[in-house]
Amino acid sequence: MKAPTIIIQSMKFAFPLLLLVLLNVPGFAQEQPPTFERDIQPILTRYGCNAGACHGKARGQNGFALSLLGFDANFDYNAIVKEARGRRLFASDIDRSLFLDKASGRVPHGGGKKLPADSDAYQLVRQWIAAGTPRTPSTAPKLAKVEVSPREIVARFDQQIPLKVTAIYSDGGKVDVTHLAAFQSNDSGYASVNASGNITVGGIPGEAAITARFVDQFAVCNVLIPRPEVVPANVYQDLPRANMIDGFVWDKLQRLNIIPSAPAPEATWHRRVYIDIIGRFPTPTETKAFLDDRSPTKREQLVDRLLARPEYADHWANKWADLLRPNPYHAGIKATMNLDTWIREQFRQNRPYDEMVKELLTAQGSTFRNGAVVFYRNRRQPEELATMVSQLFLGVRLDCAKCHQHPSERWSQADFYSFAAFFSRMGRKGQGISAPISGGEEIVYVKNGGKIVHPLTELEMAPTPLLGKPVEIPETIDPTDPRALLVDWMLQPDNPFFAKVIVNRVWAELMGKGLVDPVDDMRDTNPPSNPALLNALAAEFRKMKFDMKKLIQLITTSHVYGLSAEPNETNAGDNRNYSRHYRVRLRAEVLLDAVCDITGVQDRFEAMPLGSRAMQAWTVRFDSKFLDSFGRPDPNQDPPCERVSDSTVVQALHLMNAPAISQKITSSEGRIAEFFKKKMSTEAMVQELYLWVYCRPPTSEELTACLGKLAPRQNQREAMEDLLWALLNTPEFVLNH
Repeated sequence: MKAPTIIIQSMKFAFPLLLLVLLNVPGFAQEQPPTFERDIQPILTRYGCNAGACHGKARGQNGFALSLLGFDANFDYNAIVKEARGRRLFASDIDRSLFLDKASGRVPHGGGKKLPADSDAYQLVRQWIAAGTPRTPSTAPKLAKVEVSPREIVARFDQQIPLKVTAIYSDGGKVDVTHLAAFQSNDSGYASVNASGNITVGGIPGEAAITARFVDQFAVCNVLIPRPEVVPANVYQDLPRANMIDGFVWDKLQRLNIIPSAPAPEATWHRRVYIDIIGRFPTPTETKAFLDDRSPTKREQLVDRLLARPEYADHWANKWADLLRPNPYHAGIKATMNLDTWIREQFRQNRPYDEMVKELLTAQGSTFRNGAVVFYRNRRQPEELATMVSQLFLGVRLDCAKCHQHPSERWSQADFYSFAAFFSRMGRKGQGISAPISGGEEIVYVKNGGKIVHPLTELEMAPTPLLGKPVEIPETIDPTDPRALLVDWMLQPDNPFFAKVIVNRVWAELMGKGLVDPVDDMRDTNPPSNPALLNALAAEFRKMKFDMKKLIQLITTSHVYGLSAEPNETNAGDNRNYSRHYRVRLRAEVLLDAVCDITGVQDRFEAMPLGSRAMQAWTVRFDSKFLDSFGRPDPNQDPPCERVSDSTVVQALHLMNAPAISQKITSSEGRIAEFFKKKMSTEAMVQELYLWVYCRPPTSEELTACLGKLAPRQNQREAMEDLLWALLNTPEFVLNH
């Protein structure tokens, strides 16, 4: 196109006028210069400059600090452009700017060469400096979301797959930001991803979630890796379907071409369901009765009987005590006992879960009269309460967002402090915390006023649910108590968190692993292994009116729950899709109570009545090397306390060498002594020990081997004690399988 002819009367205005004309002539439009928030901060995030291991940590690195993952643009801009008299940028000779010299590796840099001088990122930063380091205008389109393509992949072993990440802005504009995105796999054993977004699929059937992060937005690509050998559809159609759970699991296994393991033996299932529901082993009499029962509904009948036993309440209350029960030296002994009693009473009454949570979160009154109130004695600041409530009851870990944008989720500081505002009016009267021993009564109430202020903007934050807007007060809710508004939102049928997190927690307790793992970390970047099953369980739990016993009954009567832990040739590598039962080490209290029951010698626990079981203890502050070895919570650790079920050398050494276990086995009042008082035959004693320890009769090979080893021994009682100790030191005893 021919340039227009322009006649200028005065040379004084010639250049500005010519520039104005050129900018308005088609073909002469100038590209906008890069701006800080839109173009530069994504580079800092992509190359790890503002990561926690580099300049994003609390005190920065070598005198230069950035906000973690770019959550505070003002702080970052001032640090780069203005801090230290602007020494990091050199406008008259841009390539000599310290900011570029360090990043390109021209001068020593602890982080290494991040932006080579010939890279597009380097040139973009250079253009930004040349343009005068402009900020992004407040009127500019905002980043709305990111998309990754493909979103779902059914992959082959060893396949290479490139990802594309697109940023979508509030004006509808789309930009390919693959080169500026950060990628991460939740399980690189199945599928790994490199810095460029190229996925490498492994050689194991399973699945992985690949997260793409751009600025503060995330997108997830789900990679499914089936076995190459296709399984005929009729195999899955012919599998038993005891209830709704089985169909969802079989559908997922069919997509993976994985065949489930065979059903567990009757005795194994019997032991498993006793441990899972009431936290104790069946007695030999109970085992024999079940194995002899020929009723087609005996499993359903047994589940109902176990749920009605008093041990159910103690076992499940003990699990929740880990999540709620404070250190008695911090909150007070009487207060801690009151909270423990309150928890146990909820399970004794089979209180609907929603009612239990509502009473806990809206509790007021005396810590000596209302155990639920102790929840607010232990956690005293709104910020502390926000992190605990969100994690326990919503499966959202908000604690990172207290100081900065959550590094692997959508939550911002504004989300954190607006959620904490629900607890801004908590007031307390009476004797407060006076550690190391806090003994006084305290009254918890709702004050007339109270506010939470954002630490950066200094704005007062309105109580706001996660993913929501500031709440409106329904007529049925006490307008003076913001906590009531929070509970009302949590219990809404469309709440995306509340029902899912509790069914996932119960599922993990019964099945060995949560559909979402960890159980209290529900986020887009940590998707469930079977989303359809999790959604269906949550919906069913609502229909049950949040009845915990009915939920446990549903899971334990499914065919999937009854699968063997023994893998077959198709599912040995599966650890997420429940094609077999996953072995887990028994809970510390369950193991100790089992040792006491098997040996016939009970433990005595400090601050507990004689005859109490470990499962009934109201605190973890009493001395027990056994419980410490097998992973009870640290008494100085704040709840919630998630136990680690790993086996350790300490545990093995304790079972082999602990004097307390030896004394139980050899006690004159113990099980072995009782056998000899009854003058039982050697074979009968072996049979009985197997029923006590393994909850099954010995096989013919095991019985022959035991009798062969015992026969030559002169001291038969000592030989039988050695056999019992040997059985207690086997995986079959220690694991729930």
